[in-house]
Amino acid sequence: MVSLARYIRNIRRTGIKQWWHQMQYIGDAKAGTLVGADQFGNRYFENLSPEDEVPGRHRWVDFAQHYNNATQVPPEWHSWLQHIRHLPPTEDAVMKESSPPWKAPWVENLTGTRGAYRPYNTVVPKIIAWQPKVMVRG
Repeated sequence: MVSLARYIRNIRRTGIKQWWHQMQYIGDAKAGTLVGADQFGNRYFENLSPEDEVPGRHRWVDFAQHYNNATQVPPEWHSWLQHIRHLPPTEDAVMKESSPPWKAPWVENLTGTRGAYRPYNTVVPKIIAWQPKVMVRG
């Protein structure tokens, strides 16, 4: 349950412009410290004050693009958001050194977009659609 006092306090801390942005994209007024950003421009925040945030909702992401899609969050930041890792990737020594040279760069899931994978079909169809023959009338 979100209290009115918390809501107003967060509006005062962030300002009207940031409050409007948050209401459009995450639907809640939140104030916290910037923890870091990823290679796609997503910004990650945290608020550890127990009177300000509901437990379990004190870490959040501000997406760089206009559509919020969980596949836009890289795995290292996802593990921090879901409390799998205590430290963010910018501070965690294991995450900084765990990027092997053979690892492919991370890309978001493009299903439902123009960039989605579409396989090329090489099989001859069993049913051939009827094509009408046009004859010249004379």
